[in-house]
Amino acid sequence: MATTSHPTTALLSSADEAPAAPAPVTKPRRRALVVLPVLTAIALGGGTLAWASQRGVESTDDAQVEGHVVNVAARVSGQVKSVLVRDNQRVHAGDVLVELDPADLAAKLAAARADVAAAKAQLRATETGLAVTMKSVDSNLAVAKGGLVQASAVRGTTRAAIDQARADLDAAKSRRALAETEFRRSEGLLESGAVARADYDLHKSALEQADAAVTLATARLVSAETNLDNAAGTIQAARGHLIAAESGPAQVDAAEAQVELARAKVDQATAALEQAELNVSYTKVRAETSGVVSRRSVEPGQTVSPERPLLAIVNTDDTWIVANFKEDQIAEMKPGEPAKISVDTFSGRPLAGKVESLAGGTGARFALLPPDNASGNFTKVVQRVPVLIQLEPHPGVELRPGMSATVKVSTR
Repeated sequence: MATTSHPTTALLSSADEAPAAPAPVTKPRRRALVVLPVLTAIALGGGTLAWASQRGVESTDDAQVEGHVVNVAARVSGQVKSVLVRDNQRVHAGDVLVELDPADLAAKLAAARADVAAAKAQLRATETGLAVTMKSVDSNLAVAKGGLVQASAVRGTTRAAIDQARADLDAAKSRRALAETEFRRSEGLLESGAVARADYDLHKSALEQADAAVTLATARLVSAETNLDNAAGTIQAARGHLIAAESGPAQVDAAEAQVELARAKVDQATAALEQAELNVSYTKVRAETSGVVSRRSVEPGQTVSPERPLLAIVNTDDTWIVANFKEDQIAEMKPGEPAKISVDTFSGRPLAGKVESLAGGTGARFALLPPDNASGNFTKVVQRVPVLIQLEPHPGVELRPGMSATVKVSTR
């Protein structure tokens, strides 16, 4: 038969039991109480060490690899004959990249060579003319002086001949007067019969001879005076020849000027020839530097000109880093300070470098449209200053312009 316990009896039995003892502290709780302070100390120490290690170090991830990008253009206009390179092909300085059709420039080169030959021939002709002029000047001067002396001597002789002719004329006139007197006297005596007819004829013949002598003497005087006029004309001509001969130095100067002009034309033609030769050589467009061909936009058959680039060459052997630091990071930064660079492409390989220089202004100041803070709508923005980082040799790492990088500069 089942028994039923009374509630009062249950309460009494529970009250008679002894109170339970407190549970003991477990080991995990005791370990946490020990580890927590240790971890706190480690965190504080690590933070202190991190703060100390980062003190005096400025860093930025706004940095890019930069390098020389050389735009290649033709130096003369022409039609492209052939393109000898492909995109992304590595080339060396002096390699031929593009060839232009040289036909037109070759024709101009031949014309320039002909001009040089003609100019040199003209120079030889003027030099010969100068030599002839220099030799003829002295001889012409001597001949002119001799002609003047000879003309002066002829004039002196002619004056003497005139004086002689005048004396002969006076003598002839005196003899005629005497003959006329004798003839008149014999003519009167003939009428009176005092003289014979033969004596009269004799005096008449003597008078006629005297008249002839006077006529001859007069003719000689006239001839001598004419010769004197001729001698005067000869002297004037001789003086003219002398004046012309005395202008010989001026003729030499003119001939020398012609020679100098001919030499200048030779130099001018030679310069044109050299330019024509250069133009022909420019039909082969060569690489000015070694690098990788990029942005090629030229095709065979295309007409090109110097103002239009054909392609670009990126020199990957000469690169540097441009890091854009905030303006409050560059107070202690100066050239020569060491830098550590991490390029995203080679993030596992840190690179070393040093600060080369700091830009003279912020990047915004040299933007295409610089901000105008005087407009009234002003919002302060932290500016960034470009800093050039020169890399130390890094064999095995080929950097390309435009790659992203992180830079840390020690300013201690």
